[in-house]
Amino acid sequence: MADVPNKKKKRRRAIMLGVGLDSDGHKRVTQGHNFALVGGSEETHEVMTEKAIKINEKLAAKGKQLEDVSHEEFDDIAHSVGLRKHKPEQN
Repeated sequence: MADVPNKKKKRRRAIMLGVGLDSDGHKRVTQGHNFALVGGSEETHEVMTEKAIKINEKLAAKGKQLEDVSHEEFDDIAHSVGLRKHKPEQN
């Protein structure tokens, strides 16, 4: 009998990555449930952390994980915590 490959589906994973581009000379890294934040001044890093936690709270209130929401639903949640998409200027 030939070996049958394991047909278990791998669970899709998602993570939020925040990168603070301003600096005050300190190196900051914060990891939490489904997020990783690097860089930024103290204030920027604190704001990124707060927003990532709020997004996780909103996901939990809906009974969902980050990998379970569509891009549109994530955009709505992110907007509700004060994040907005950056739209580059057209030349």
